[in-house]
This record gives sequence, C-alpha cells and structure tokens, in this order.
Amino acid sequence: MGMPSDEVVIIRPPERPEDPILITVSCPDKTGLGCNLCRVILLFGLSVVRGDFSTDGRWCYVLFWVVDRGRKETRWNLLKKRLVEACPPASLPLGNEIYYFSGHQEMVTEQKPQVFLLKFSCYDRTGLLHDVTEVLCELELTIWRVKVSTTPDGRVIDLFLITDSRELLHTKKRQEETCTQLRAVLGGSMCTCDVDVASEEYAACLQASASLPPPMTEDMLTSEVQHESYAPVPSSSSFLSVSVDNALSHAHSLIQIQCHDHKGLLYDIMRTLKDYNMQISYGRFNAAEDGNCNIDLFVVQKDGKKIVDQNKQNALCARLRMELSSPLCVTLVSRGPDVELLVANPVELCGKGRPLVFYDITHALQMLDIRIFLAEISRHVVGDREWEVYKVHLGDDHELLCIGDKIVKEVTKMLMGWH
Repeated sequence: MGMPSDEVVIIRPPERPEDPILITVSCPDKTGLGCNLCRVILLFGLSVVRGDFSTDGRWCYVLFWVVDRGRKETRWNLLKKRLVEACPPASLPLGNEIYYFSGHQEMVTEQKPQVFLLKFSCYDRTGLLHDVTEVLCELELTIWRVKVSTTPDGRVIDLFLITDSRELLHTKKRQEETCTQLRAVLGGSMCTCDVDVASEEYAACLQASASLPPPMTEDMLTSEVQHESYAPVPSSSSFLSVSVDNALSHAHSLIQIQCHDHKGLLYDIMRTLKDYNMQISYGRFNAAEDGNCNIDLFVVQKDGKKIVDQNKQNALCARLRMELSSPLCVTLVSRGPDVELLVANPVELCGKGRPLVFYDITHALQMLDIRIFLAEISRHVVGDREWEVYKVHLGDDHELLCIGDKIVKEVTKMLMGWH
C-alpha cells in the first residue's frame, strides 16, 4: 500500500467558488501526524470545515476540506510542500516500531533549527509591528522571541529571535532578502537592519522560565473553566461536551466532542491527543454553518489498547474541555500608569508554539489604532506544561483602561477567528 512521493499530498480546487478546497494526504502513519498537518494548515491561515481520518496503524489517509480565510492569497504549492515535509517518508519500511512514538521522543530526535537574531531600527508608527510580523510570516521566518522598545525620540529598536523554515538564513542572499522585504514595507523610516547567528546569550533566552510574569497566575492557565474576560466564548455556544465511550468498538475508545468552532480548533484537539500519546485510527470532523462542531475520534493508547482506566479517561476529557473552552488566555492589566496586554497559549511537548499568535495580536491592535511601545515573548513552565506568554506594553494612556474590555474582546476575536 503506497503512493509515489509526489502524490503524498493532493490539493483539489473546488468545483464552485463557494465550495471548500479538498486536501488529501496519504502517507505512513505516526502518533501526532494529525497535529502536525493541522498546524501547517493553521500556519497558512486556512480553516478546516470538515475532516476525515483513517489508518490501519501503518498507512493513513486524511481528507481536509478547508476554506481560505487567510491574510493574503494562499500559496498552494508552498502549502503542499510543507504538508509533504510534515509526513513520514514513504520510502521507510512500515512498522509500529517506527511510527508509534511519543511527543517526548519526537522532541529529542527532532533536529533543532539554527536560531538567528534579527535587529533593526526605524521610526515608530501605528501598525508598524504588525507590518513587520506579516513580512516575517510571508518569508516563513518563525518568531521565537521578541524584544521591542521605543526611544524618547520616536525610534523603535526591534530584536527578533527567529528560525528559518527554508534553512537558508545563514546565507547572505537570504539575509539580504529579509532586510530588503522589510525596507519595502517600512520605506524611508527604516534606519538599520542586520541578521546574524544568535549568540549563546540570546539563544539561552529560549529556555522556559519556572515563574510566570505578574499579574498572570497559574489559576488563569490551569482552570478548566476560565474567567470570561480571558476567552469570551460566543453566547450562542454555551455548550461543550467531551466524553469517552468504550461500548461501540471492541478495539477502540470513541472520543465524542461537541463544541463551538474557533480558529485552530482541530489543531487544539490533535495537539492534546498527541501530548497524551493517543493514536487516531478513524475520525470525522464537521463544522456546521451555525459554528457548532461535532467530532468523533476512534483512538487507542500508544500500547494499542483502549482507554479503560477511568482516571485516564477523566484526565483526558478534562484537558480537552480546558483546551477547547480556553485555548488562549487574554487579559489587560494596569501597572501604575502603564497598560499591558497579556496573552498566553500552551506549547506542544515537542516545543512548538501556536502559529500566528503574535501576528493576530498586532493585527487586532492595528485595527484598533493602538500603538505598541514594548513587546516581549517568553516561555514559562506551570506544573508539567510549558506556556508561551506575549506581553505587549500599550503605554500610559488612561483612556486605554476605559476601553479595556473592548481591547480584550477584539484581540480574542482575532485570535479565535470570530471576525
């Protein structure tokens, strides 16, 4: 059973403009493959409206029906290339000893990309950071850390710790391309631009801290039902149901989920199952026009058996409910005269963060015509989980506190795809 390497991924255009685009993936199976594929789709700004998964434990067949709600016109050839890269090589011999492995093992065996420091300075303006973030996304440069500061004379000094999906940033040509693209967007306001390999001191900043930045607390991140100011769910979708049924299949546990749709919903489900070492044998996802979703997943544990332990069932259901009710935490805080926006999202066990979070934050603030004076991205460990925390300093404008609820609402809507 197999297909030629150039047919691992097939993207079929719709028959009618209003119909979704069909993406077909056929490749060897491995634990976490669904998560990796959904992450790529989310990175390209696409929304999955329907999905179908099936596997015999060695080879899988996946169908995604997606709609293009991205930033710009989707680069379909590049999407296909990235999806193929997320699949195990078809040339390898098939066997459970190769494809059934945990997120921890993937973290160890997966080669870490080289980290670079992008440093540039320019004159500040509203929407500046969003425009820069958009350029880096288009160049397939992943942002790991950000340090943005504004000087009294109105200049902005930006430090980005980045990695390159194309693995070419060590070349002078790729570095010049990056600075040229930034100059094209920033125009005459750009003063300097430089790309170099990150020093050990800067690379050490990628290590997660054991403490959270105040006033964010562990309760904000670990509560199964978050406070509504952190992740307001549309009032029309107050229902959320997650259950495990072992009666319908002699070999699999059925996980049934009913919830409201949001951007990256399928990714949130898949990364949770990946972190729990669950292997999906068959699954079906469907998002209705009213935004409500039904997901049925027949799964086994990494030992190939059903989830019979009641404690494990309860823990998995509780984690899924938490991830689906509040995949991101958003809040606005006052520190004396200063106003700061805090956004946090969980990190996969393999170390990958949620795609496009910083892009969506800066986009929402640009639409609100709010300038960013300082911005930082850091990672923090809470219990057995790692979180990515975005701190965005909005200045000392007291009027911002008066519209604090609006800021939280608009940023959340952008992150959740509810616009």
